[in-house]
Amino acid sequence: MTKSLIIGMLASLCTLGPIVPAACAGERPYFITYDQTMEEPGNLEVELKGLTASPQDGDQFLSGITEFEYGAKGWWTTEFYLDGQTTANQNTIFTGYRWENRFRLLMHEHTVNPVFYVEYEDISGADKSLMEVVGFDSQYDGLVPNHVASRERLHEIETKLILSSNLNGWNIAENFVAEKNLNAGPWDMGVRLRRRG
Repeated sequence: MTKSLIIGMLASLCTLGPIVPAACAGERPYFITYDQTMEEPGNLEVELKGLTASPQDGDQFLSGITEFEYGAKGWWTTEFYLDGQTTANQNTIFTGYRWENRFRLLMHEHTVNPVFYVEYEDISGADKSLMEVVGFDSQYDGLVPNHVASRERLHEIETKLILSSNLNGWNIAENFVAEKNLNAGPWDMGVRLRRRG
């Protein structure tokens, strides 16, 4: 990484450091599993997610996602993501966007709270955000130069049935996932289960 990039990142962290604890959202700390929690109607949450790595035999990179989450209704939360990355000795590029919607099917708390999720993404093969779990990417995917990887375009739709329960201070969430590359290929399926106290 260049020295100016590192200095810029540290300056951003120092600037945001004092306000980060006050700006914590109401979401549970799951990595990729969702529960029944929706954004408050009328609220807009802006979140920055970053990832840096130094792959063996490759160039260091920093990927970033800017997320805009909006509570459209009490039963509907929509999110828009902008993805990009910078790779040492290469360039900084915009890698695409994602648009996600969650619809709570029952408004009041029940033993099991179902939520329907649908996401569309239009990203390039140069995306290094590592937000996906369905399918398989290897460590070698990050070694492909940006000018080659960015030629690949991924148009995918992902759906989930989210079943979430609160039980004695625990939240148990199951996400049943179906994902389809709109360019070709079959549907990929998966299940994510998380328990959080």
